[in-house]
Parts: sequence; structure tokens; C-alpha cells
Amino acid sequence: MIQVLACDFGGSGFASCLDIRLRVFVAEQNVPEEEERDSYDESATHFLALWNCEAAGTARAIVKAPGRIKIGRVAVLAPYRKFGLGAALMQAVEAAFPGAVFQLDAQVQAMRFYERLGYVAEGPVFDENGIPHRLMLKGF
Repeated sequence: MIQVLACDFGGSGFASCLDIRLRVFVAEQNVPEEEERDSYDESATHFLALWNCEAAGTARAIVKAPGRIKIGRVAVLAPYRKFGLGAALMQAVEAAFPGAVFQLDAQVQAMRFYERLGYVAEGPVFDENGIPHRLMLKGF
């Protein structure tokens, strides 16, 4: 069973979100830890996906401007992939900011996932920490 919780910076939920991010982005994808963590963590809303009460996925939402939300740090631990946690995380973020325009920098290998959720690619592919990305938008 999937449950998604909103978490504030500094709490136990955030600690679980950060642990997932470090395991996925730093350990699996070799993103430098100093690049993975940034000043946006303090002001972002963090989301923690639980699979049968186990911390399994995360995402964060940053208010870039009124009605414009940047979604990032979407990550699901390997053993929990393909159970729908990524989609549940995205739906929870979108539900928390009704009527907003959403943007994200999608890893190229994950673009089909975001397209299935209604996101549209815009602009060229760009490099972020050695990983090809592309801007995607929804609700514009």
C-alpha cells in the first residue's frame, strides 16, 4: 500500500527523504553530495512515499513564483520501483498546489514516465552532473 506524506525540512520525514536521495542520486548515479544537497531544501516542501510503511521514495516542490512550482529530487529506491510510487509522489505534489504550472528537469531516461503524467518537453537537452536532462512542463 502506498502512502505519501508532506514533510518539513529538519524533521524525521525529511531525514528519510534525504536518505533516499543520497542512496539514489549519490550512491547509484554518482552525483556529488555537495551538488545533491542545496539551499532549496530549507524552503521546499518534501514528500515521502511509503510502501507498506517503509520509506521508499521522495520528491520536493519549490515555489518559484506564485502559481509556478518546480518539482525535483524525485527518487524511488530500487527495490520499490515499478510499484507506482513515482506516480503517487507526482500526484501528491500536484494535489498540494492545485492550479499551478509545474516544471521539472527530467533525466532523459525518465522522460516517458513524465510524459505519461501529462508533462511536455521543452528546449534542448542539457547536462546536469553528467546526466542528460530536459525541461518539462505541465499546466502551462
